[in-house]
Amino acid sequence: MSFLIWVTLFFSMGSSNSGALEGRSPYCFNGFCITLIEEEITAEAGLCVVIPCSFTTGYGFIPKHLVWYKCEPFQQRCSDSDMIFHTNENNRKIQTGFIGRVSLIEPDMNRRICSIVINDLNESDSGSYQLRVNGLRFVSMDGFTFSPRATVSIKGLTQKPTVLVPPLTEGQQTTLTCTAPGVCSGSAPTITWMWRGAGRNDSHITGNTTEILTALTKRHTSTLTFNTSAEHHGTEVTCKVSFPGNMTTEETVTLNVTYVKKPAITGITAVSEGDALNLTCSVESFPPSAITWTKLGCNVTLPKETKIIVQNDTGAVTLVISMVKAEHLGQYICTAKHLHRTLSTHAEITVKSVLVQPHEPNTSLPWTVAGLQGKR
Repeated sequence: MSFLIWVTLFFSMGSSNSGALEGRSPYCFNGFCITLIEEEITAEAGLCVVIPCSFTTGYGFIPKHLVWYKCEPFQQRCSDSDMIFHTNENNRKIQTGFIGRVSLIEPDMNRRICSIVINDLNESDSGSYQLRVNGLRFVSMDGFTFSPRATVSIKGLTQKPTVLVPPLTEGQQTTLTCTAPGVCSGSAPTITWMWRGAGRNDSHITGNTTEILTALTKRHTSTLTFNTSAEHHGTEVTCKVSFPGNMTTEETVTLNVTYVKKPAITGITAVSEGDALNLTCSVESFPPSAITWTKLGCNVTLPKETKIIVQNDTGAVTLVISMVKAEHLGQYICTAKHLHRTLSTHAEITVKSVLVQPHEPNTSLPWTVAGLQGKR
């Protein structure tokens, strides 16, 4: 059970020290042996850290209590003023800042497991940690302080919350879920949601939810529920997690909403022969729609003079006939295919005929006066 907790906690902290003490050699002196991780154990502020530890004792020694200290590396031995944990809960020498933050992973002393978890970390928790075992040796009170120490380094909080966004479809209610980093058993973080864009007034936020995974691990989540609309597309939503000690982290997601609006046609629908016809069909949708033009009564084909201009970046398709003729009049249909939906609209084009004036012959007669030529 304790090994599973180690693995869970180490992965939750992103530590590279998972695998705990497997394959490591103990350090022994006078029959007392301890196995610790020699490498520096790293964790992040606001989360938690596990110090894996196992021990054995000398002949005739019965362990009763475990005591952990944190002191400077140059100190040969930590003192009582450095105490951060004691299995005797009535002990009053524990440093105030560590009370309630340190737990023994395996309370059964017979298993000789001395691993602890420290919650609500801050960078000042970095340092050297030393173990002492108190007990009875042949009925007399005795104790032993192990020389090897565990080195812990606490860095600033870099892990981000996880925001789960399900597929979003216009007109449907949806729920976003934010999970705080880490699965620590310390103080519950505060989770808040922030909108950047439309839709904030229509949302509902639940309070923080804590899921107990094991005796020493918990998962903290919050949900944001709202009715999805096209206006939510492109909106940024941020989940902010605040841990004790003013440690905060956040994650921002951009909402992609599946939606489609009715096609709209723009352009002049009454043209004269010889003019140019420009009709643009625009469809606002996500993902983009497939837009096509057809002409009613032409076997779903367009006149051969028609040019189609596709504007992929704007979701529009333009129909162009540079020299309109009388036969180009009629109903032009724009159809948008979007996933499993098909929408259409049309424009009725009228063509005004242009009458050509007949050419008048020149009826003037030439005349000559005194050598001058002219016309009358």
